[in-house]
Amino acid sequence: MTGTQQTPVNKAADARDRVHELLNAHRPQVDELSTIDALLVTSELVTNAQRHGGGVAAFSVRIAAGLLELTVADRSPRHPATAIGPEKFGVGGYGWPMIQKLTSCVVIVPTADGKSITVTVPLRSDLADG
Repeated sequence: MTGTQQTPVNKAADARDRVHELLNAHRPQVDELSTIDALLVTSELVTNAQRHGGGVAAFSVRIAAGLLELTVADRSPRHPATAIGPEKFGVGGYGWPMIQKLTSCVVIVPTADGKSITVTVPLRSDLADG
């Protein structure tokens, strides 16, 4: 397991930096596609928390058993929405399907002041290519 980082984040860029640092420190080195997937998921979760959830209430990330485990908590009890039906060309709803596609597990847990979303992103190492 690579250490858990639980430092506060206020912007998606801060969260991406934390995830990138963790992935770069991991051995064997995580491949580029896994890194891109992890950073996309991180951006979407933090941006959604800011835009729709009243801000980021908590953020943590760790690597265990070949998976990046990322948790973002916000201040809204509402679950993420998917753009479907007549609303599909409205604002939002497109990032959630991407998160679901790039992750192997999504868990949404109610909290006292909102919700916590934990996702796992499968990681491949550069060694798997060789």
